Amino acid sequence: MWLDTPLCQNTDVLPDLSRVYSRPERRRTGWKPGRAALSAPSHPASVYCPHLTRRVSSQVLSTMALNKEFATAGKKPGLQVWRVEKMNLAPVPTELHGDFFSGDSYILLYTTSAPSYNIHTWIGSDASPDERGAAAILMTQLDDFLGGAPRQFTEFQGEESLTFLGYFRSGIKYKKGGVASGFKHVVTNDANVKRLLHVKGRRIIRAKEVDLSWASFNKGDCFIIDLGKSIFHWSGSESNLFERLKTTELALDIRDNERKGRATVEMIDEGSEPEAVIEVLGPKPDLPSGSSDDVSIDKKNKSVASLYLISDAAGSMTTTVVADKNPFKQDMLSQNECYIVDNGGDNKLFVWKGKNANADERKAAFTAANKFIKDKNYSKNTQVQIMPAGGETTLFKQFFFNWLDKDETTGPSKAYTIGRIAKVEQIPFDSSKLHSDNIMAAQHGMVDDGSGKIQIWRVEVGEKVPVNPSTYGQFFGGDCYLVLYSYNAGGREKHIIYTWQGQNCTKDELAASAFLTVNLDDSMGGVATQVRVTQGQEPSHLVSVFKDKPLVIHLGGTSRECGESKPGSTRLFHIRQSSTKATRAVEVQPTASSLNTNDVFVLKSPESLFMWKGKGATPEEMAAAKYVASLLGGAATEVEEASEPAGFWAALGGKKEYQTSKTLQRTVRPPRLFACSNKTGRLIAEEVPGEFTQMDLATDDVMILDTWDQIFVWVGKDANETEKTGSLTIAQEYVNSDPSGRRGIPISTIKQGEEPLSFSGWFHAWDPKMWDKDLLQCLQARVKNQ
Repeated sequence: MWLDTPLCQNTDVLPDLSRVYSRPERRRTGWKPGRAALSAPSHPASVYCPHLTRRVSSQVLSTMALNKEFATAGKKPGLQVWRVEKMNLAPVPTELHGDFFSGDSYILLYTTSAPSYNIHTWIGSDASPDERGAAAILMTQLDDFLGGAPRQFTEFQGEESLTFLGYFRSGIKYKKGGVASGFKHVVTNDANVKRLLHVKGRRIIRAKEVDLSWASFNKGDCFIIDLGKSIFHWSGSESNLFERLKTTELALDIRDNERKGRATVEMIDEGSEPEAVIEVLGPKPDLPSGSSDDVSIDKKNKSVASLYLISDAAGSMTTTVVADKNPFKQDMLSQNECYIVDNGGDNKLFVWKGKNANADERKAAFTAANKFIKDKNYSKNTQVQIMPAGGETTLFKQFFFNWLDKDETTGPSKAYTIGRIAKVEQIPFDSSKLHSDNIMAAQHGMVDDGSGKIQIWRVEVGEKVPVNPSTYGQFFGGDCYLVLYSYNAGGREKHIIYTWQGQNCTKDELAASAFLTVNLDDSMGGVATQVRVTQGQEPSHLVSVFKDKPLVIHLGGTSRECGESKPGSTRLFHIRQSSTKATRAVEVQPTASSLNTNDVFVLKSPESLFMWKGKGATPEEMAAAKYVASLLGGAATEVEEASEPAGFWAALGGKKEYQTSKTLQRTVRPPRLFACSNKTGRLIAEEVPGEFTQMDLATDDVMILDTWDQIFVWVGKDANETEKTGSLTIAQEYVNSDPSGRRGIPISTIKQGEEPLSFSGWFHAWDPKMWDKDLLQCLQARVKNQ
């Protein structure tokens, strides 16, 4: 199939292949101008380049399909980088990964140990039309060479995806020039190098080569003055700590990789320039203040998307609206089709290829995406991600409500961590290893084994009223509660305040519970971790503190003496043991569709009391069921799944379909870390790319750690007062703007220096003494020890 109209906004970007192949070759292969290949399934090397308006046969490009660089592609885990040079690929030395010439295009391949693959094209701001087109062709061919399994990304200078940025933890550097002007990627110890790099960003580090003169400087930023054997890190008087830290890391990276250690790094502040710098730049003039590099993100645009079906059934590639707003349902995606998720408001487009989709549609995915970009009049620099079924990225999944991977029945999905080789594996819970295996503690949300001290208050008329200890572990949907848990860690006492909010409590009680939580924390010196819990979303640790008794959640009513509502005549309790061996009994709607083969249920009606035992039930869940039955009163009849008496179904209003898959298991999604600020009056959220570390926790910010089923709000000691007092609001805005439609998940507020294991365990090599150190002095020590 061929399309007669150009597929990109500007036909000037098209490479003229007539200059590459001879006239006899074009005549022999049937090459014709003015047409674009949408698909050519007869040969795996067919081209579906969005930048071509000429028919390009597979025979003409067979030499490109057999590019010698493909022989090593994806053979071992890690990153491979090639520069596009006259329709060919030239490998970039490993030491120079992260260096990009603005006049060039690149192909990057990231391979995991699974293996799985990410292919990226990177287009420099000054890249020629031919280079843009060639990069698109080469990416398509490399994808074809790897069997269509890779995820494909388009990247543009200054607008790179987080997946891409995660490969370069020290930052990326933009160099002037390119292949056309003779600039090469060469590892050199040249003492005559003279260049100036302007460093921007605190989490996403970009260093751009600028003119080597004082006119390029300002007071608010950091710069690297590279003079070959001497590398100077220059800090403006208005620059902040984290900008200085990241710039130092980049300077050390240049020393260790580009110069192979044969250079020195010196840190200098504005106004203390040494003679070597004055000789190159001249006397320092008065400098202007820096401009903020904060980017205000419109959370509405970021979270709004539409879903389209791609089809060539009518003889030409068309798109049809499936859903005009998210979150989408996963069953909207058919394995027999290809789809586009349009997140144009955030400058992103996602293409999903069903495994049984028409071969023409699968091969034409990139072309279809670019046609879509043109039809929508989006920027030509709109990022495109193309993924096969089973290779979905985290950013793609976030537009679907409760995305489930293959063979899962509920809960968050397994995924390869973006930018990392390792898969995030669920570690089985072992309470005896809580303080030796921080990762396990974090995955299960456990700060200890639940053996600490507990106090519970109920919110009544704006005050907290002690709850009778004999009823600890029972919560009513018409109430709000404060649960204070105290435990010993590292030789000192720590505290968690759980603020439990029922579904049927009043707005006044909700507000009072938040106010009373702050007051309780203040009374203990402000050192407690605050965890807001909504009914039905209780974290594992809260469940564990009630020891051998299950946590019992009543659907409505209140535990106050004069309750406003009475329980229903028919009640159904869902009983499940968590991965930490703690058990929860939650009242659900009394209907057969609420049942689950993995669990146990207690059914109370005016005539009977049943304990229903699913095929996947455990003895511990049956023991908890007997406890719940004793609370409800009466003699309970045990019922095995598939052997229910007629009275059981009658009490539930009739037999209906329910969850019968026994593959239910808890899985882990890759955690994501965001720096959040409202210093400008708007919520600014910037994600930390790649594998984050403790050093990424900026002490002057509020950070959000998203582990999917729990949100942690980390408040730095130097955050401004608005951020400190409004941190919960920031977290709530973050959750409310989530494209997946998540609601009600626990939100924990943590102060710097008081981090529990359930938080710190997500960070590799957590150092509890790090906050006592001067981070800048630590880096300066590294510089002095060169």
